[in-house]
Amino acid sequence: MSLLPHQFYVQNQSSSVLSHTIASMAQKFDGCDRRILTFPAVRPCESISLATLLGSLIPLSRNICNFQSKHFATQRRNSREIIRQVSILLMFFEEIRDCNYVLSHSVILCLSELHLSFQKIMFLLEDCTRDGARIWMLTKCEFLASHVRMIIRALATALDVLPLSLIDVDFEIKELVELVLKQSRKAEFEPDPDDKLASKRLLAILSQFEKGIEPDLNGVKRVLDYLQIKSWSECNMEIKFLEEEIAFSESSNCDETEVPFLSSLVGFMSYSRGVIFEALDDQNSVNRVDARCSMETHFSCLNPEDFRCPISLELMLDPVTVSTGQTYDRSSIQKWLKAGNKLCPKTGERLTSTEVVPNSILRKVIKKFYANNGISLSKSERQSRDISRTAAPGSPAAAEAMKFLSRFLSSRLAFGTNQQKNKAAYEIRLLAKSNIFNRSCLIKAGSVPPLLKLLCSTDASTQENAIAALLKLSKYASGKKLIMARGGLPSVLAVLEHGLSLEARQSAAATIFYLSSVKEYRKVIGETPEAIPALVELIKEGTTCGKKNAVVAIFGLLLLPENHQKVLEAVLAMLAENVEGALAILHTTALHLITAILQTSSSQTAKEYCASTLLSLCINGGVEVVAVLAKDSSLMPRLFSLLTDGTAHASKKARSLIKIMHNFHETSSLRWMSSAAPRAQCIQER
Repeated sequence: MSLLPHQFYVQNQSSSVLSHTIASMAQKFDGCDRRILTFPAVRPCESISLATLLGSLIPLSRNICNFQSKHFATQRRNSREIIRQVSILLMFFEEIRDCNYVLSHSVILCLSELHLSFQKIMFLLEDCTRDGARIWMLTKCEFLASHVRMIIRALATALDVLPLSLIDVDFEIKELVELVLKQSRKAEFEPDPDDKLASKRLLAILSQFEKGIEPDLNGVKRVLDYLQIKSWSECNMEIKFLEEEIAFSESSNCDETEVPFLSSLVGFMSYSRGVIFEALDDQNSVNRVDARCSMETHFSCLNPEDFRCPISLELMLDPVTVSTGQTYDRSSIQKWLKAGNKLCPKTGERLTSTEVVPNSILRKVIKKFYANNGISLSKSERQSRDISRTAAPGSPAAAEAMKFLSRFLSSRLAFGTNQQKNKAAYEIRLLAKSNIFNRSCLIKAGSVPPLLKLLCSTDASTQENAIAALLKLSKYASGKKLIMARGGLPSVLAVLEHGLSLEARQSAAATIFYLSSVKEYRKVIGETPEAIPALVELIKEGTTCGKKNAVVAIFGLLLLPENHQKVLEAVLAMLAENVEGALAILHTTALHLITAILQTSSSQTAKEYCASTLLSLCINGGVEVVAVLAKDSSLMPRLFSLLTDGTAHASKKARSLIKIMHNFHETSSLRWMSSAAPRAQCIQER
């Protein structure tokens, strides 16, 4: 597939195409389409016209100037200076455009170099203001300052060779351009002293964590305040970004020290989110119920095979375009080029440049298509699903931060206010979602018993967070053991049956599934009367996710042969509750199976299920079912036995069945007598 990106090569193109291309180059990159701290700038071709170049350079300069109103958590001083210099050069570009000057080829080349530098400035400013990347940018303050110096030196070089005397612009404009040149030559663009101090404080806190020392909360707050991370949701955004960086780094050949350092930052931010921020201001942004919409019409015609790289034949994760206009996965084409190949793999044409350009349009299409189909797109997403890598902490600092946080949250669960308990349960829900080490720390810190107590909460949010947290912890071996040892099964089943929300009930079903992965627990769950019927009930009335959870939980219980009959009884009871199901049972051997179980089973629960199912069949199947049952002479004695020996619920069902059977026999007798009387009279007349 060869979709063109919004930036591509402009060599030997027509004038109209050049205009469109350079205009597209001025568009702002979407932060999701470009790896942070990468600067994929594209050099305009030598044959570009002045009008086309200015048509791109001016909007690009304006976009840079618009960053003046943005918040810079770091690099504040350097960013202000860059924006000021660009705003002056913008006036210069507009003057050239408005006066329709005819300029030499050397001037156009200089302007092209400025265009290249401005693209890099744009990327730099985007990164410095990117949501969720504040703490990462703080740790990169030295690198960012160094990159600023490189860009400004390139800008100064372009201005230095610019033949300003040959350009007939206003004298004051010329003076301003010369001023920019002088300042760009002299400016040092060193890291901001405040950035360096905040970074030093952060590293000191990480060092304390690594040594097993819990940091002073005031020191933690100073770092957060400097970065203006003021809420739970802003802190959570930082964690999400860092986790994405870890996943990307683990799936690529990055510096070996980067992942441990990123993990330490995640530990710091997780600790801050749990301890510093009391209020949940954006709870719905995480762990939303999975509800995928049907595909939009214009995506239904797309073929996933078109998204495969022509080199590797694998799905493209980071599509890029080469000078021939063909698109490949970045890693594949880079390996091709590093091997010394100079031809386009697909067309065989000679590549005029080894530079590649992100194909943002194609990447968005792929991302949208696979998101709508529930298919993972990126390596980082696939990596995140394989959580076996999280059995060990990412770094010593991350490990100790998690231990401190686990103890804090467990204490809040036990002794906090209702609001604090809810928030602690939610934090545990997030922390244990996809990290094995986190689960271990939380269980060891004693979070399971207080979470079990919260299942009785009358607040729907608290109950949902508590059962969801227990679900995550039940995936860990000692988590299952603690839930059962602490007598947590009845509480989990109570939520499954009568949870305050369907989301809580579906989490309870999933918890049952993980508990049933232990053989002895399957038996205990199966012998609990309400367990299997509650799962069957959730299949009938739950959400899509809830139904799936209930089905897999039943499957887990079926691994124990003793549970087979109980599941069958519960399913038949559910089918008997509607007309279609009742008639389906009637026309199979299932009805005789139910009466046979009633007669032969020694289990009171099994007899109760049978009586309940037979009653539902009579109500929904009508006289046809009753007529079949009436022919079974052994049924009535069993029903009378249930009146005296069965459970209260079974006795009630048996009484209703006996009444139905008596009514049927009386009606049948009256019908026979009414039809027999005319026959008798006829005989007498003869």
